[in-house]
Amino acid sequence: MRAPTQKHPLMTGALFGLAFGFLLQKGGVGKYNVLVGQLLLQDFTVVKVMLTAILVGMTGVFTLRHFGKAKLHLKPTRIAANIIGGLIFGAGFALLGYCPGTVAVALGQGSWDALFGMAGLVAGSWIFAELSGWSKRTLETRGNLGKITLPDLLHVPLRVCLIGMAGMLITILLLLERFTVR
Repeated sequence: MRAPTQKHPLMTGALFGLAFGFLLQKGGVGKYNVLVGQLLLQDFTVVKVMLTAILVGMTGVFTLRHFGKAKLHLKPTRIAANIIGGLIFGAGFALLGYCPGTVAVALGQGSWDALFGMAGLVAGSWIFAELSGWSKRTLETRGNLGKITLPDLLHVPLRVCLIGMAGMLITILLLLERFTVR
């Protein structure tokens, strides 16, 4: 049997995307009231799911990298573009109550209000593509730090950074679980 990632990367990506969406839906982060509860700092389900995903993903990626089964393809850190992109993302999230992943989950579970979010995603992607030439000449030149990682920024070995980040994420998860009002 052939490895699916060798011959059918799009099919593999689609299967992983479906599995991720399924897990997001089961975690409850496709529900409007859960997402709004997060924005109002009343329900930390979204943060718990995302921190868990970061912890598992970080562990998996760096384990695969350690054994030579994966390579990191870093994108340059561009401060101005990241700030503007974050503000646009945050505004969309605050106005709609969904982020790109959760809007797909919400639509998949039959939440019709997510259609507006999907339309916004398509329109925003088109606008981004149309402005990409201008963006490359202007925004992406401001605050370009190059391909930097957190260990580079902190001047610590990768292993120390990973252990520290894992410890911090686990601590935050435990604190959120302990102090969440039910």
